[in-house]
Amino acid sequence: MEVTDVDVVIVGAGIVGLATAERLVRERPAESVVVLEKEERLAAHQTGRNSGVIHSGIYYAPGSQKATLCRRGRAQLIELCHEEGVAHEICGKVIVAVDDAERPRLAALSERAAANGVMARALSSEELAGREPQVTGVAALLVPDAGIVDYRAVCEVLARRVIDGGGAVLSGRRVTSIARHGSVTDITAQRFGGALETFRARRVVNCAGLHSDRVMQLSGRSRPARIVPFRGEYFELTPGARGLCRHLVYPVPDPAFPFLGVHFTRMIGGGVECGPNAVLALAREGYTWRDVDLRDVADVLGYRGFWRLVRRHARAGLAEVHRSLSKRAFVRALQRLIPAIAADDLVVAPAGVRAQALAPSGALIDDFLLDDDGAVLHVVNAPSPAATASLAIAETIAERLMVR
Repeated sequence: MEVTDVDVVIVGAGIVGLATAERLVRERPAESVVVLEKEERLAAHQTGRNSGVIHSGIYYAPGSQKATLCRRGRAQLIELCHEEGVAHEICGKVIVAVDDAERPRLAALSERAAANGVMARALSSEELAGREPQVTGVAALLVPDAGIVDYRAVCEVLARRVIDGGGAVLSGRRVTSIARHGSVTDITAQRFGGALETFRARRVVNCAGLHSDRVMQLSGRSRPARIVPFRGEYFELTPGARGLCRHLVYPVPDPAFPFLGVHFTRMIGGGVECGPNAVLALAREGYTWRDVDLRDVADVLGYRGFWRLVRRHARAGLAEVHRSLSKRAFVRALQRLIPAIAADDLVVAPAGVRAQALAPSGALIDDFLLDDDGAVLHVVNAPSPAATASLAIAETIAERLMVR
């Protein structure tokens, strides 16, 4: 089997992998960089199926990587969009307290915004009604930095920059083995049709998203956490109902529950998505209840961390499943924010799957997590807001590679 010598191999052509490759070819043009993607197209999973939000950084713990990299990455992303003509809009977000019991959480979120350097302005119920006449709430926060973008288009730009800079983005290559040989690492990939090819690299970066923990195992490392796939299910407003919201409209997050709850997201193409519902996916690429992978199911059900999570959030998890199976229940959840929403206003939209790293303790790993064993740098956990933060995450990865 022919072996191709390269400096860096990146596994995964989602937005983090492509951003990392683009950073490396720009900063270190003398080095060869190859991106391996198992699908035929770029951004086929998390990147291409997310809601397209440019996050402000308001939700994350001050000082965390999510907080710092989201803010830095947001600025870099907007600059790239301006340079390359990528469709985007800074449309702003309102985070709504629907009753008085939610006011303390809204106030705490305002304090977090200040700590993270995020602009946020308190709105009275009257001011909220002036901005969002159909939204019901006793108070809200206006977050003007939030926006929307076409992340697939961003990935296309990044891939073009990689290729123009002398790198390679190779699709249809599923990594099957990673073997360390002294100071180099052999990465073998299987092409569509079964042919194998091997790349010998000085460094490897694992940006495999939904499969990042399994790629980690291929390299001989034990998994510090396990990827548990959660499917985010969406509806889209019919064209006649799109005027029901003007901004991104979010509920106040419940700190006892790990997800934000259903909300309204304007899309760069003009539509409005409603959701997501969050349920356990029965496959890592399980976009419907019909998508079942027995290996993936066994991986979750055989993990003690999953059952600890279930015990902690059983009631909330059952409510999510109920909303998944009942459109009426989903509509009721949306009506907490916009009472005028009716079932006829909603059509099914494509779902996404979130690759969430789950610790053996049952805790969802909240921050971005990188693990570097000297040969392979693993992006172990990079859920939302990783797309917004991707250029800053890439900067961090490049800095780590540079010290080797």
